[in-house]
Amino acid sequence: MPFTPNFDLIEELQWRGLHHQHIPGVEDALMKEQITGYVGFDPTADSLHIGNLVPIILLVHLQRAGHKPIALVGGATGMVGDPSGKKAERTLLDLDTLNHNLACQKKQLQQFLDFSGENAAEMANNYDWFKELNFLEFIRDIGKHITVNYMLAKDSVKNRIDDGISFTEFSYQLVQGYDFYYLNEHKNCKLQMGGSDQWGNIVTGTELIRRKGGSEAYAITAPLLTKSDGSKFGKSEGGNIWLDKDKTSPYQFYQFWIKTGDEEAKKLIKIFTLLDKETIEKAIDEHTGNEHQRGLQKLLAEHITTWVHGEDALKKAQHLSGILFSDDVMGNLRQLDEGDFLDVFSGAKQGNVSEILDRNIVDVIAECGLVSSKGEAKRALKENSVSVNKEKVTEDFTFSEKDLIKNRFVLLQRGKKNYFLLSIA
Repeated sequence: MPFTPNFDLIEELQWRGLHHQHIPGVEDALMKEQITGYVGFDPTADSLHIGNLVPIILLVHLQRAGHKPIALVGGATGMVGDPSGKKAERTLLDLDTLNHNLACQKKQLQQFLDFSGENAAEMANNYDWFKELNFLEFIRDIGKHITVNYMLAKDSVKNRIDDGISFTEFSYQLVQGYDFYYLNEHKNCKLQMGGSDQWGNIVTGTELIRRKGGSEAYAITAPLLTKSDGSKFGKSEGGNIWLDKDKTSPYQFYQFWIKTGDEEAKKLIKIFTLLDKETIEKAIDEHTGNEHQRGLQKLLAEHITTWVHGEDALKKAQHLSGILFSDDVMGNLRQLDEGDFLDVFSGAKQGNVSEILDRNIVDVIAECGLVSSKGEAKRALKENSVSVNKEKVTEDFTFSEKDLIKNRFVLLQRGKKNYFLLSIA
């Protein structure tokens, strides 16, 4: 039977903001036949983070359109290190760490793709073909087809050439190019996708396929995401936002999306959800003029948190998010286990003191860092702007056991929204 795609993939990626550039001809190929396409993931950590979600979502849309996705984990390329976008040499991982990271990432990738049906997704590991290939074979049969001049012209090399780049990282584009060639030969894979910083590595693969007489090969890249201030997307003050719940809790994950700005939310809801165009445009229209309700951010956070962590985790994250606005804030906080309690205040400033019982409020808040001095502490207390466990206090307040939460925390505030979590060390 002739192949009919479920939708125009390039058009879908363009309106969602997931298209940066592609090799001409891929539009027609995607409309005429079922294409096998892949994205590579190097195991630099034991969890993927939300920056990795963009290439994952490229595979998801490829499969939704009726094509066949391959998620390639880099058991071999992870030993080399991709210089793309890096100012310095990567630290090479030992084999045990690499294998641990691979196993963790494989498990995460499997939750996003459908491994059944006519266009079932596949997992692949490039170590499976590189382990049988010796160095002399590689430089004779592969290296001779790509010139040094060609490799030097790539941005990933040019940006490092003055400061120095090892032969290991210099060779990365050739190793990644061989992945594409191997998959083209053995899996009839005609498409590689990735971030725009991967363009040079990807077209090295298409060039290798062409020069070795393989079938046609194409590339599609997505733009690298940045925040509205130009900084790297996917990081918070605490570092990466991970997909592993033990590295970034579902509550912290949910809060990351809730806290996005209005303009960012309009962009991100197209990229990180599978909601259709009509639904998204309606949500944006309803949000305009009602930005204070954060409806768009809530819709974004609900969908992406459910997708990554599941519906139960979403409900718990929503419950924790509402506690500070509930009628019985302290009662609800005291009922939480310590992990959830700390999650709620993960974005708040924190400090500690060694002793607190029977101590005066002035001494404690000056010592822990809520204020810079005892003089400032006295002024803040006279202004009635200091609270202990949501209750306003005065200069003569002293701490007792009933003020302790979980036997070792006190919730301080200066003003209405400036929370400060005090720990007794």
